[in-house]
Amino acid sequence: MDIQTFPLGPLQTNCYVLAGDTEAVVVDPGGAPDAVLNYLKSNGLTLTHILNTHLHFDHTYGNKALAEATGAPILCSEEDAGLLETELGQGGMFGLPPVDAFTPEFIAPGETTYAGFKCSIFHTPGHSTGSLTFYFPEANAAFVGDLIFYRSIGRTDFPGGDLNVLKQSVKDHIFTLPKETQLFSGHGQMTTVGDEMTHNPFLSDF
Repeated sequence: MDIQTFPLGPLQTNCYVLAGDTEAVVVDPGGAPDAVLNYLKSNGLTLTHILNTHLHFDHTYGNKALAEATGAPILCSEEDAGLLETELGQGGMFGLPPVDAFTPEFIAPGETTYAGFKCSIFHTPGHSTGSLTFYFPEANAAFVGDLIFYRSIGRTDFPGGDLNVLKQSVKDHIFTLPKETQLFSGHGQMTTVGDEMTHNPFLSDF
């Protein structure tokens, strides 16, 4: 698997392209997807799915345009669907633009395959009610959205956020992964399970 990072949108949200030989999947297109589309085209890749770790506006700005350009379905947790009726999901807050309305398909935790790669989907609430983590064991990589960052954690003061729930999600689904697993977050740099277990000041209890 080749992993490319594209910081997109007004909050420079990390959008990830996970590519195999001929197919690819995108995680959290948080802005205009021109750079992503150019990458797919130049590498002869067919986009099979658009994955949303959660439905906060800064992770979904590019959903509609990317889906329309590629025909790929937009996948997310049904537990976050209510966000689409709020400013937190629709955008337009903090002086930022609104999100172009899109129609998602709902997925549940479990085992599946995207772009030919095995994927474990974990329900990891705490930042939002329906936050998901996408773990690709063959790539030694987990895409965690805004659950956990390098030496930090996601905000829990938004509706649907809960600090204790977030910590439990990390304990149950992130810190049980191999320590060398790379964690790709919605913002900032990549980190690893082992590094965060040792150095994350918000999760020292674990």
